[in-house]
Amino acid sequence: MAAKSTRKGAEQDELGAEALSRTRAKFEVYGEEMIEKQVKQSGNSGRVYLPPEWVGKQVKIIRLD
Repeated sequence: MAAKSTRKGAEQDELGAEALSRTRAKFEVYGEEMIEKQVKQSGNSGRVYLPPEWVGKQVKIIRLD
């Protein structure tokens, strides 16, 4: 049992190191329209204004930098 536990721990360490080494990811998204904007300060958070036609629509936000 101890060998199995050690192996599992080594696998988790390896996966953790791999996750830390990745700093960027590639996303493939299909949609209708795209707008690129800069997030503006809004109190203690950020805000992005979108067209009024988008109200009620589903959107996805991807941080580029």
